[in-house]
Amino acid sequence: MTVSLPLVLVLGAVAWIAIKFMGVRLWVAVVIALFGFWLAHTGLAPSVESGTRSGVDSVNEQHD
Repeated sequence: MTVSLPLVLVLGAVAWIAIKFMGVRLWVAVVIALFGFWLAHTGLAPSVESGTRSGVDSVNEQHD
C-alpha cells in the first residue's frame, strides 16, 4: 500500500511533536520557519530543493 503525504504536512507534524513533547519553545519554531521562508528567496534555494528531492527519492527507493 502506498501512502502519499506532502512534505510540509510531515514537517508540520515533526514541529508539533517537538513543541509538545520535546520542550521546544514556540518562538524557536517560528524563527526556524521564518529562516526557511527567507532562505527560499536566496540563491541557495535551488540547492536546498535539489538536496531535499534527492533525500526523499533515496528514502522512497529503499522502500520499493
